[in-house]
Amino acid sequence: MDDYGVLIEQQIPRLRRYARALTGDRVFADDLVQDTLERAWGKLHLWRRGSDLRAWLFTVMHNVYVNQLRSRAAHPAVSLDESELNLLDRAAQTDRLEIRDLDVAIRKLPDEQREVLLLVALEQLSYEETARALGIPIGTVMSRLSRARERLRRLMDGPVDGATLRVIK
Repeated sequence: MDDYGVLIEQQIPRLRRYARALTGDRVFADDLVQDTLERAWGKLHLWRRGSDLRAWLFTVMHNVYVNQLRSRAAHPAVSLDESELNLLDRAAQTDRLEIRDLDVAIRKLPDEQREVLLLVALEQLSYEETARALGIPIGTVMSRLSRARERLRRLMDGPVDGATLRVIK
């Protein structure tokens, strides 16, 4: 099992990055990664050796995440840590604002669009790998990704009809 442990351990940074981007909450993301690793280790016999372990782990994470969302909806809790996620300490002020705006815009996407966008853009999974991870057809991946990108573009560009100035005499 040491062989499996090394393979899974190599995927932890990707799982953490995806979980933080998906949840937007450091504590929830860490719990999600922990629960994913626990579930994956318990279900390791279901992974087909030679297939993509990364995609399989993202599938496990997706399923754990959906289960946790359902559980949280049924049993809402108040977070004790309300501090914002600091994405880049080295970024310039304008970079921080742009990153914050992007983070806010991504959070406004529907869950199914956000999941596809993050898996394809952030984790660089192929459409096929994303489809397998989420259990949806490739065509659905492509349409959700297209809608997510378009909606994200509109959110980042701001309202088209801005406030007009009126001359007051």
